[in-house]
Parts: sequence; C-alpha cells; structure tokens
Amino acid sequence: MEWNGKVVFLTGASSGIGEGLAVAFAKKGAILGLLARRKELLDDLADRCRAVDATVRVFPADVTDEQAVFEAADELRSEFGHIDVMIANAGIGGNNEETRKLLPAAVKKVIDTNLIGAVNSVHAVLPQMVERGEGQLVAISSLAGFRGLPRSAAYCASKAGMTAFFESIRLDVQHKGVAVTIIQPGFIKTPLTSGREAKMPFIMELEDSIPYFLRAIERKKKFAAFPWQLATFVRAGRIFPAWLYDRIAGRARYRE
Repeated sequence: MEWNGKVVFLTGASSGIGEGLAVAFAKKGAILGLLARRKELLDDLADRCRAVDATVRVFPADVTDEQAVFEAADELRSEFGHIDVMIANAGIGGNNEETRKLLPAAVKKVIDTNLIGAVNSVHAVLPQMVERGEGQLVAISSLAGFRGLPRSAAYCASKAGMTAFFESIRLDVQHKGVAVTIIQPGFIKTPLTSGREAKMPFIMELEDSIPYFLRAIERKKKFAAFPWQLATFVRAGRIFPAWLYDRIAGRARYRE
C-alpha cells in the first residue's frame, strides 16, 4: 500500500499504540490528522512527525465529544479533500477501584471512551467515504473482547461491543468501496498496561507490535489478532463450555 499523500485520521494519538502508529505513518509519507485530549503530547508528537517531513494537523479533543470529533474530521477534509483511513484507537483500561466495583459512572466512562468514541469517529467519516466509494475504517479492539475476564467487565464489554459494531458496519459497506479492518492485539507495553504487578502472557514491546498493525491495515484484513500464541488460546476459549472457561479464566491475574 502506498502511503505517500494518504490522509489518515487517528484518534487516541498522543501515546501508546496511537503514538507508535503516527510515527510509522509519518515515516511513510502519510498526511496525519491526530486527535487526542492532551495537547502538549500531541504537539510534541506532531513535531517529531514533521521532523521526517510529514504533514500533520492536531486536534486536541475528547473522542466522546461527538461534535468535536466531527469538526476535526471536517477540517481535515476541507484542507485535503477527503480522509482515506480512519483509525479508532482511543481507549482507556478502566483499571481502577471504581470501575472494578462496577460503579455506573466509572463503567460508563470506559464504554463512552472505547465504544461511543469509536461510534463518533465512524460517524465523522463514513458517510463521505461511502459517497466517494473509497476508504478504510480501522478498529483497534482487543483480544479481551472475545470473552469476559476477571476484574475487566467494563473493558471487555467495550471491546466486545467495538468488535461487533465494526463487523456489522463491514457487512453494511462491503459492497460500497469501504474496507473495515478489526485489529485485536494482546498485551502491549503502553501506559494502558503499566503499573501492573502480575505477569501478562506474551506481552509485546510497542515497537515490535507496530509492524503487525501496519500489515493488517495495509492488507485491509477483515480481522487481525496477535501475538499468535495468545490469540490462538483466546480463540479456542470461545468454544470452551462455561464450566471449563470459568475454571481457567477465573485464575487470571492480569489486572493486578
């Protein structure tokens, strides 16, 4: 896939996977529209991308703000004509006491950011992609969306919903020129996984994971899950009877 001149709208761009993808796309010559809440981090990232001659626009906004997300996408389209790829990456883990206690406001915050934020992002770009007959939606979901995990109800629900949401969209637009790619990574060393004492199986360094994301996007794969060892186990877990799954998954300590 030729990235030079392609317009990429990326949410959750200021750190972690979003930051890694932004730098990678900048090196490939893409035009970047970077959206995240933290302006200082966005500006620093934009400077690093511009250092490799990338064209970058930054949009300090919360992905849960429907109007702000739409206006950012519209501004990007107004300047560059269209958006080729939208990557819904913004997300939070909800790894705190309030969310683990299932306090409604805390759970809602996770759902609003991870799922409704992705809905807002799709709403901001899909009609124009369909009208143009070309484009790609990318969901950065998670292996945690396959089945429930201990102390992860809000996060698992948000990622399961995100996966189903984008798959449903794919069925709706598959004959309209718009590709939909759902990426389900395992554990990656980012701020989302920092500070945990428990060992996370097959955890990947961020820089090692970025080529997997790029390959899935460039090949317009419908689904991509990695690392393969963890993805294979998680996929097998979908067919486990509940009593067996509960016995195995109930011992997981990934959130500690």
